[in-house]
Amino acid sequence: MHWQPSATLSALRARAAVLQRIRAFFVARDVLEVEVPCLDLFPNTDPNMATIEVYCDGRPHFLQTSPEYAMKRLLARDGVSIYSLGKAFRDGEISPRHNPEFTMLEWYRVGFDWQQLMQEVADLCQHCADGLAQLAAPRFHSYGELFTRYLGLDPHHATLNALRENCANVTDIGDLVLSRVECLDLLFSLAIEPHLGQQGLQFVFDYPACMAALAQVEQRSDGTPVTRRFELYFRGIELANGYQELTDAEEQSRRFAADEARRIEKDLPAYRGDPRLVAALHAGLPSCAGVALGVDRLLMALLGEQQLSAVQAFPLHRR
Repeated sequence: MHWQPSATLSALRARAAVLQRIRAFFVARDVLEVEVPCLDLFPNTDPNMATIEVYCDGRPHFLQTSPEYAMKRLLARDGVSIYSLGKAFRDGEISPRHNPEFTMLEWYRVGFDWQQLMQEVADLCQHCADGLAQLAAPRFHSYGELFTRYLGLDPHHATLNALRENCANVTDIGDLVLSRVECLDLLFSLAIEPHLGQQGLQFVFDYPACMAALAQVEQRSDGTPVTRRFELYFRGIELANGYQELTDAEEQSRRFAADEARRIEKDLPAYRGDPRLVAALHAGLPSCAGVALGVDRLLMALLGEQQLSAVQAFPLHRR
């Protein structure tokens, strides 16, 4: 039986220092810290994300995969920039880089666009790295540029058959019939992601429109629709995922319905989208950009560790 924590005292001290630096960073920028529930009645509807269901007061509740929905309700009422630093939960994620319970930093900047937020994410990482790692100036690449470089594909216009053929070339997919999003995710994670952030922070932006999640979709100058979102990588590890936030309540409802339909197709529970979020968008969400950053992964990357267990005292598989 393992009773001792997996992270060393030195790593725990580094963790405490990073948490202090995060809070100091936002205090200096007049961003308000908020607390939102970990336990709620409505789950994340994303068919690629597994929510943990628990029972409370005789009814099913869900441990939140992120504080996003509640934070947007605060934004709709108060209209000020906010951040949350706390626990999030996702089922089916136990690996050297995944733990079902993890620490998430999520923040929303009123009046920012996604490009301004990318720079603030880089500034925060530099601030947290002080004394732990040397970070070079960040690099920025579009999603399409990386697909062309590593796979010779245009992810925005390639046919579904071409994407499926490339997936079969990269790994054994057996009899799986992959959707467009699933093909893109698989190709990116296996053929592109390991190359990213090896020289320092690397941002990826302009994702295909089919990968919008809760971000806005706009047309580039050449007419190609792209999602105004970005992801941050460091040493081959995804650290953050940011959006130009969707403010259209009707579009949000359509995306919830599309998620539910995909869940039914995949034989997953048909979760209903949170109507309170839709109501908040109807009331008026201010123009803002938001991002979620995995604190455990950031610390792991800054310390040059390969497993979350090196920076978490009691990961699930050791309890």
